[in-house]
Amino acid sequence: MPGTKAKAKAKRKAKAAAPTTAERISLSGLHPPAGSHRARIRKGRGPGSGIGKTAGRGGKGQTARSGGQTRPGFEGGQMPLIRRIPKRGFTNPFRQHAQVVNVGALAKLAEGIEVTPDTLFGAGLVRRPDRPIKLLGMGEVPRSFAVRGVTVSASARTKIEQAGGTIAT
Repeated sequence: MPGTKAKAKAKRKAKAAAPTTAERISLSGLHPPAGSHRARIRKGRGPGSGIGKTAGRGGKGQTARSGGQTRPGFEGGQMPLIRRIPKRGFTNPFRQHAQVVNVGALAKLAEGIEVTPDTLFGAGLVRRPDRPIKLLGMGEVPRSFAVRGVTVSASARTKIEQAGGTIAT
């Protein structure tokens, strides 16, 4: 069947050689792809619409009215959970959580530099130098450091002092 291959090849060549005409595109000719757009639902427009009369809101009552919903936490008149739970103590809204730096990360600092909030900020170890900072004892202390203006945990204090560093309060 060597003839069928030749015919198919000739057909492909003929298709490729056929001149192509570009369609002119205009704004009036643009439309969304088929099935991508659905018409909005027109509620309450008679029984023929399938969603007439009560417009999908069911029968009468609070939820059938406009603005007829309850506030968050409302439990139908039952004593709400937030009021049933006993309250005790005080939460300080102005509390500032300490920014944590592990002693292992101090290796990023240059040799002989003093560990202060500004140097930690410069090395990218804390986000805000004006907020509380605490050194924790995770990791190894590579060399001696002089720490000033930073809170230090007990384990970090022992590691820094064992490496020959000093901590000023």
